[in-house]
Amino acid sequence: MQYTIKRGDTLYQIAQRYGTTVNAILAANPQITNPSMIYPGQVITIPQEGGAVYTVQPGDTLSAIAQRYGVTVDAILAANPGITDPDLIYVGQQIRIPTGEVPTGGIVTPQPQYGYDEMVADIGQLTSTYPFLEVQSIGESVLGRELYVFKLGNGDREVFYHGAIHANEWITALLLMEFVEDYAEAYQEDNTLLGYDIRDLYNQVTIWVMPMANPDGVELVTEGISPENPYYELVLDANLGSTDFSRWKANIRGVDLNNQFPAFWELEAASGPDEPYYRDYAGPYAFSEPEAQAMGNFTYSHDFRLVLAIHTQGEVIYWGYRGYEPEISRTIVETMAEVSGYLPVQYVKSDAGYRDWFIQDWRRPGFTVEAGRGTNPLPISQFSEMYREVLPILLYGAVAY
Repeated sequence: MQYTIKRGDTLYQIAQRYGTTVNAILAANPQITNPSMIYPGQVITIPQEGGAVYTVQPGDTLSAIAQRYGVTVDAILAANPGITDPDLIYVGQQIRIPTGEVPTGGIVTPQPQYGYDEMVADIGQLTSTYPFLEVQSIGESVLGRELYVFKLGNGDREVFYHGAIHANEWITALLLMEFVEDYAEAYQEDNTLLGYDIRDLYNQVTIWVMPMANPDGVELVTEGISPENPYYELVLDANLGSTDFSRWKANIRGVDLNNQFPAFWELEAASGPDEPYYRDYAGPYAFSEPEAQAMGNFTYSHDFRLVLAIHTQGEVIYWGYRGYEPEISRTIVETMAEVSGYLPVQYVKSDAGYRDWFIQDWRRPGFTVEAGRGTNPLPISQFSEMYREVLPILLYGAVAY
C-alpha cells in the first residue's frame, strides 16, 4: 500500500503502525538512502506483511489482546515464536498481531487502530480520485485537529450522519469512510448501490457525513499520549492512572461529547461524574467543548430532515426521545430494522446526546445505530459484517423522510 509521510513521522513509527520493520520498508523503497531523511508529502510503499505490532500495557493478557483484535491466542503465539509461555508477557514487550479477515482493496482499507492521520490520508486520496467529492472543516478539536465533513450530493433534502463521537468507537469512522468511498465510486461509474440509483439520489438528496467527531479522543485510544501533550496529567488522572485507553470515550479534556447537548443536560450532568473522566462527564456546561460547538453550529446552519448517530455496540437502533419523536420515526425504524437485522428500541435512559437534542428541538427523526457486538473498541475482524448491516441503513436514511 502507499503511505504519504506526515509531519513528525519516523520510519520506526510507521513500521510499528503497519506491523512491519524499518528494514522491510527500506527494501520496498530503494529511493530512501538515509532512513532519517524523509519529508512530509513523500509517498512510500508499505510492504504488506499483515498484522500490527502491539506494545504490551499494564494489566494486559494475551487473551485480552486477542479479543481486542478479533484473533485467537494460538494465532498470536504462532506469529510470535519468542513467546514460550502465554502467561509470561511483560509491559513494553512488542507483539505481532496477525491480521483478521477484513475487506481489502480500494482506498479506505480497514485496519486496526484507524485514527485521525489515517482518515486524513484517505480523505486526500478520495478527493483526488473523485474530484466531485466536497470536503469541508466545520471547526477544530481541542488540540486543533480539523473536524471534517463530506458533502455527498446536491439535493435540497439534507440528512446528516456522524461517527466516532466516542473515542473507543473509532471503527465507526471506518464504516462512514467506507460508505463515502462506495457512494462516490457508484456515482462516478453510474452504478447502483444495493439497488439505489446513486446518480439520481445524488441529485435529490445531500448527505453530510462526519466520520470522526472526536479526533483527539480517537488518537488517544489508538496512539496513546506523550508527556509533551498539554493534557497529559489530566488524561492520566481521568483514566485512573492507567495508560490503557481502550475504555476511553471522552475528548482529550475528559468530556463525553455525547453528553454535551442541551437536551436535559442538567439531569445528565447531575447523574454522572463531576470532573473530567474517561466517560460520562458532561462538562461544565452544554456546548463547552469545541467539537460539540462545531456540531451544534453546523446543525443550526442546515435544514436536516433526519440524522443518524453511528455508535458501537449492541446491534440496536434507538429512535425515540422523551416523546418528542414524530410518529413517522416508528415507520422508518421498522424498515431500518428489517434491512439490518438490528433491534429497534424506542427509549434508553440517557439525555444530552446529539440525537436527543435534534429530536427535541426539531421534532424530526433521529436515530442512534449501535453496530456490532462485544466490548469497545470492537475488533477489526467485525468490520465486514458491521458494514453489511449498516450500509442499508445509511442508504435508506437518505430517502426515508
